[in-house]
Parts: sequence; structure tokens; C-alpha cells
Amino acid sequence: MRTRVSVCFIVLTLLMAALFVLDLCLGQVNISASDVWASLTGGEVSRVTQRIVLNLRLTKAVTAVLAGAALSLSGLQMQTLFRNPLAGPYVLGISSGASLGVALFILGAPLMGMSAWMSSLGLAGAAWVGAAAVLALIVAVARRIRDIMVILVLGVMFSSGVSAVVQILQYLSREESLKSFVLWTMGSLGDVTLRQLWIFVPAVLAGLILGFAAVKPLNLLLLGEDYARTMGLNVGRSRAMIFGSTTLLAGTATAFCGPIGFIGLAMPHVTRLMLHDSDHRVMVPGTALAGACVMLACDIISKMMVLPVNAITALLGVPVVIWIVLRTK
Repeated sequence: MRTRVSVCFIVLTLLMAALFVLDLCLGQVNISASDVWASLTGGEVSRVTQRIVLNLRLTKAVTAVLAGAALSLSGLQMQTLFRNPLAGPYVLGISSGASLGVALFILGAPLMGMSAWMSSLGLAGAAWVGAAAVLALIVAVARRIRDIMVILVLGVMFSSGVSAVVQILQYLSREESLKSFVLWTMGSLGDVTLRQLWIFVPAVLAGLILGFAAVKPLNLLLLGEDYARTMGLNVGRSRAMIFGSTTLLAGTATAFCGPIGFIGLAMPHVTRLMLHDSDHRVMVPGTALAGACVMLACDIISKMMVLPVNAITALLGVPVVIWIVLRTK
């Protein structure tokens, strides 16, 4: 088992590195690997090529890695916490809550006169608040209703209600704000600027650190909260840690990249299938690595087919979701 896990981690790491380089090479103008390396190391290369690699493609590739890891890990945490294979930030409405926060900020907040830094921070903050609000609502319901399937259905209903509010905001908004929001809803990894990356990277890393810190509580929660309490786990504190991690991960990824679906739902199952293990000491880093690889692959495909990345993740994720439903009956 340890040999299989080690091999899987080595393969995932090498695959992520290869996809990262390929993502830097491919685009409207293909750049050779040697020119990419020269751009990254300060070698002799044209200024235009260096600017494309450093200012555009490197930022986009880093965003893809962090967004994929963030959405995948948040999905794993939700599936473990609610003990449901179909739970995830998108299905439970957490991403929709983040979308509502972003909609209120883009469509309702007076952005004129705000600096780019404050605008980016406000965008992320609105997404965090929206995601946390929906998550808190789901948790409040979960304490009174023990049926996991009912909670899942309520999450879908919360998502639909939030979407209705967003549609009302769209209807009442101005043309410029509406265009910006519609483009945001399509999902894009290329809209994150180098300045926004200074907010995006620390927020996602903080969420990942909380996720790794919650490995032991997640393992205990696999068998239920009652069992976890008998083992001496402070369930309330552990739940708050997991919620904080999920809010930072899903909220930040949604704020800067748009509502990207199916990654958080599908990748924990794909990782579990590869590793043949449910131990979160293995699943947490494995899911983050697998999510980063898949998001890089989706970005490469979206550039080759000139399609929104959200469409690619949906096309790849839907078969996995159907397989999950059929497998769990």
C-alpha cells in the first residue's frame, strides 16, 4: 500500500510539473520550452516572449494550480464532514454563496474611485462572506436534521435561491457592471492579475494550511461525530477549522476565477480511486495534487479549443458524477 501511494504521489508531482510547463508553452503563440526556461531564469530571449511568459502565462498557470487544489480539497472536506459522496462546494451552495457576494460587490458596490488593490480585496472579502453565510446556514440545518440526503437537497435549494437573487441583481444593474459579471460567471483563470495574485496566493495557502491541520479531525469524523467525541475530539473547534478552510478555499477560488463546477465534487473520488485509501493523511495532499493537475489540463484544453474553462471542467466532471451516482445507487 505504501509503495502504491508513493508511486502515485511521484506520478502526480511529475505530471503537474509537465502540465505546468506545457501550460506555459501553449497559447495563441506557441513558445518553445527553451524560451520558457530562458524567460524564467533571465536568459537571452526577446522582451515580448519574456513578457508573455512572466506577466500572462505564469500568473495563469499558478492560478490554475492553486484553484484546482483549493476546490478539490474543499470538496473532500465537505464530503467527509457531511458523510455524503455528492457533497461539494458547488452542490451545497457554498460556491453560489460566494457568487452572491461577488454579485453584490460587482453589481451593487460603487467601484468608481477604488484602487485596484482595494477592489481585489473587496471582491475576495465579499466572496468569503457569501460562502461563510451559506455554509453557516447549512450547518445550522444539519444540527436539526440528521438526514444527509435532506441536507444535500436543501443545499441545492439554497443554491437555487441564491441564483434567483443574483438574477434580480443582474436585471437591476447597469450595462457595464452586467457585462463584467456575465464574463466572470463563465469562469476564467486568465483574469487574475499579478497584483491580485498577492491576495489570491496567501488566501489559498492559508486555506490549505488549515486543511492539512484538520487531517486528524477529518479522519475521526469519517466514523461520525459521536465516535469523534468519544475519542476526545473537540467537534465544535474542528468543525470551525474545516469551515474556515472551506470558506477560504472555495470563496477565494470562486471570487477570482468564477464559479468553476465539478472539480470539488469529482476530484476526491478520482484520488480515492487512484490511492485506494481513505486516510486523510494521504487523501488531503493527494486530492490537492490531483486537482492541480486536472485544472492545468482543463486550462490547456480550453486554450486549444478556445472555450471557457468552466465548460471544460463540466464536460470532464459530469461522467465522474454519473459514475458516483450509479456506484452508490
